Amino acid sequence: FRHPARRRPAKAVRQCLRDNGGVRGGSWGRIRRANEAARAELLATEAAQQTVRQTLVAQVATAYLSLLELDYELEISERTYAVRTNSLALTQARQEGGVSSMQDVYQAQVLVATAEAAIADTHRRIEQQENELCILLGRNPGQLQRGEGFARQRLDATVPPGLPSDLIGRRPDIRAAEHQLIAANADIGQAKAAFFPKITLTGFYGFQSVALSDLFKSGSQTWQFGPAVTMPLFTGGALKGNLKLAKAAFHETLAQYQKTVQNSFREVSDSLIAYQRTREFRARQEENTQANRNAAELANVRYEGGVTSYLEVLYNEQELFSAELTLAQARLNELLSVVSLYRSLGGGWQTENAMVQN
Repeated sequence: FRHPARRRPAKAVRQCLRDNGGVRGGSWGRIRRANEAARAELLATEAAQQTVRQTLVAQVATAYLSLLELDYELEISERTYAVRTNSLALTQARQEGGVSSMQDVYQAQVLVATAEAAIADTHRRIEQQENELCILLGRNPGQLQRGEGFARQRLDATVPPGLPSDLIGRRPDIRAAEHQLIAANADIGQAKAAFFPKITLTGFYGFQSVALSDLFKSGSQTWQFGPAVTMPLFTGGALKGNLKLAKAAFHETLAQYQKTVQNSFREVSDSLIAYQRTREFRARQEENTQANRNAAELANVRYEGGVTSYLEVLYNEQELFSAELTLAQARLNELLSVVSLYRSLGGGWQTENAMVQN
C-alpha cells in the first residue's frame, strides 16, 4: 500500500501534464500562432458584423428618406391637381361664355389628367417603398408611421476641412481585412512550426523532461522516438504543401486588404463629390423652380387677360410641375449624400478627440 500522494497520476492526467508542460517549450510557436490566428479570425468576424450593422443603418436611413420624399411628391401632385381642377372649371366657364375655345378646355383637361396619373403612380411607389422599409426593419409589409415631413428634414452636414485619412481606418471592413491578414500571417507560422518535433521540455516539477534528455542520445544525433516525441518525417510533402498554401493564402489576403483600402478611398472620394455637387445642384434647381413658378403665374394672368392662348399656360404648368418634382429629388439626393459620406467614413467625420469632448 502506497500513500495516495505518491501514487502515479492517471494516464489522462499524465498526458495533460505533459501537454501543458510543453506548451511553451515544444510547440515552436505553433500554439501561440494558432491562438493569434483564432483571435484575429474572431475580431474579423466581429468587424464583419459591424459592417453589416452599419450597412443596414444606412439602408434604413436611405429607405426612410426616400419614403418621405415620395410623400412630398404626393403633396406636390395633389396641390397641382387642385390648382388645375380649378383652372379647368374656369376654362369651361369661359368657353360656355364664348370667351375661350373648346381647345382650351381640352388642354386644361390634359393638365388635370397628368396630375391624376402622377398621384396614382406616386401612391404605388409609396406603398412599395413602405414594404421595402418594413423588410429592412424586420416587419411584415404594411403602412408605416412618419415623423417630421420631408421639407423639414435637416442633416448636419457641415464637413470640416482637413479631415485626416486615419478616419478611413475606422471602417469595419478595413478592420476586418486587417484581422484576416493577421490570421493569414499566423497560419504561415503554424505551417512552419509543423516541421519541428512536438516534445515537452520540462517534466512534472519543472525539470528537464525525459523526452528532451533522450532527444540526442544516439551517436549519430538522430531523433529518438518515444511517447513524448512526435516527429513529422514521412509526410509525402504535405508539410511543404501546407506552407506554400499558407503563403499563397497570405498574399491573396494581402491583395484583398489593399483592394479594400483602395475601394474605401474611392467611396470616400465619391461621397465627398456627391456631397458638394448635390448641394450645388439643389441650389440651382431652387432658382429654376422659382423661375418656372413665376412664368406659370404670369402665363395664367396673360391668359385671363386675353393676351395669350391656353397653350402657353399648358406649357408653363407642365414645366413647373416637372421642376418641383426635380427639386424634391435634388433635396433627397443631398440628404442621401450625407448618409453615404457617414457610412464611407466608418461612422461620421468626427475624430476620436472630438467624440470624447462631445
